[in-house]
Amino acid sequence: MSSTRDRPILLLDVDGVLNAPRRDLPEGWARGTFNGFLLSWDPTVTARLRELHESGRVEIQWLTTWAGDADRLLAGPMGLPRGLRTHARAGAAPTGFLGALDGASGWWKLAMAREVAEAEPDRRIVWIDDDLAEQADDTGDWLAAHPHVLVVAPDRAVGLTHAQLDAIEAWL
Repeated sequence: MSSTRDRPILLLDVDGVLNAPRRDLPEGWARGTFNGFLLSWDPTVTARLRELHESGRVEIQWLTTWAGDADRLLAGPMGLPRGLRTHARAGAAPTGFLGALDGASGWWKLAMAREVAEAEPDRRIVWIDDDLAEQADDTGDWLAAHPHVLVVAPDRAVGLTHAQLDAIEAWL
């Protein structure tokens, strides 16, 4: 396994990425209620993410409104590793489904991704968030200046797909 400093970081969102709100679950999907929210996910997708992390190909870190609750409540049931680093908005309540904007300062997740990139300038970053497409105006210039950052914006109604994971693995 490569050292942590050599592995790319994978910044992982929950809602719209792992959790795809579906009335009728596709075959093999799982569902659970966490903090009062009903979540639906594809265990084969979370298994691939876990394998990427455990094989040393990436270091998964949470970048989600679920903050520490992603690790505490979701990781185990979803089949993801526990004890992952969490990036959270300052003062964020542990609930999930919080707003995407942080007052007049812009998208808080972009600020967190910038901090990660500045703290780890030699590491590549995969950033998976369904809101990336909506936040293109805020993120476009920064991403253009940081070609070592791969962004993946799943359709929030579908969640992260195996085709997107294939593209991530090819980029790695």
